[in-house]
Amino acid sequence: MRMVLQRVSQAQVSVAGEVVGTIGRGLVVLLGVAPEDTLKEADLLVKKTVELRVFEDSEDKMNLSVRDVAGQVLVVSQFTLLADCRKGRRPSFNSAADPAKAEKLYEYFIAQIQAAGVGAAQGKFGAMMEVALVNHGPVTLVIDSNQLTPRNH
Repeated sequence: MRMVLQRVSQAQVSVAGEVVGTIGRGLVVLLGVAPEDTLKEADLLVKKTVELRVFEDSEDKMNLSVRDVAGQVLVVSQFTLLADCRKGRRPSFNSAADPAKAEKLYEYFIAQIQAAGVGAAQGKFGAMMEVALVNHGPVTLVIDSNQLTPRNH
């Protein structure tokens, strides 16, 4: 699994002009699922999402997590994160999981964020979405579950 995590002061996702998910202070997670991904990879990224210290403390140091600041997470599925652009001018999406598998892991990821005590909103899986956000900082991180092990998460 691969995610782009952005610290935001507010964000929303719309489908066909209708807002389907909105948050205030928190994180936007763009989430891509690979064919080999399992619940293990989802759990690693959930833990990283809720515990990563990317919010400032009283001394303006990034020492607080989204949970610490009572923030929320907006999760948006994005298979294009798995694109291979090494060859030609059109990206290949063969590295993305099939939609049925990806949707199950996407829904599981959101449920686990909520189970960790963090409010979560979401886009609509498989839909053409418009994501509007105010990136605070800016802080944007790319995290791949392949680069995490149970010891360094």
